[in-house]
Amino acid sequence: MKAFWTFMTHDWYFFWPMFFMSIVGLTMVVWRIMLNIHGNTKMDEFLPEFQQKLERDGVAGALEYCRSREDIIPRRLFVAGLDVSKQGLSAVRRSMANVIELEILPDLNFLLPPILAIAKIATMVGLFGTVISMIGTFSAIQESKGGAADQAGSIGLALFATALGLITAIPLVFAHVLFKAWVAKFEVRMKSAAQKFLILLQNAKPAGKMATAPTGTGAVAPANTSAKSTGDSSVIPRR
Repeated sequence: MKAFWTFMTHDWYFFWPMFFMSIVGLTMVVWRIMLNIHGNTKMDEFLPEFQQKLERDGVAGALEYCRSREDIIPRRLFVAGLDVSKQGLSAVRRSMANVIELEILPDLNFLLPPILAIAKIATMVGLFGTVISMIGTFSAIQESKGGAADQAGSIGLALFATALGLITAIPLVFAHVLFKAWVAKFEVRMKSAAQKFLILLQNAKPAGKMATAPTGTGAVAPANTSAKSTGDSSVIPRR
């Protein structure tokens, strides 16, 4: 702890920027976790409620219900499909695919590039701090014409920069990998939910009315037949 305190006070121009990067990276990780938790949907609970709304209140009621929620799949994916439901299932499928690709996935990757950037930069800054400190240490050894043992403390102090960079980078890289895996898993869940939505929407549409014969057809046909028969008998030549 004494050596670390010396590093904080002696090499403060390396410590405080790296400490600031650590705090920013940790804040981004916590922020991304909260967004993931807030946007998650328990499909086993949501789909039965959505089906009831769709069957009881129709598309308008289901649309209002989805807009009242805060999670990603109902509020963004299902709303995109319900908005164009009058144009047919093909339009619904295209609309949901566009929303997933162009809107939802970019939002799910929000903060991931800065997290990875801080992880990489922290490692390089720590290494840079170690190199600069080592240059100063070796210069001091040369000027004093002393042995390396006399400057062992300064050499060890220089390595704190690399250590702090690794302490910052390792958790951030780990979190970035987990977030990317979560995004890929959530994308599969969205596509599965979209397929279930299409099935529910198709089953909820009222069946087309069957074509029925016009009233009185049965009465007209005998009359026409009779007329035809009468007409035919009138043209039969008499013997």
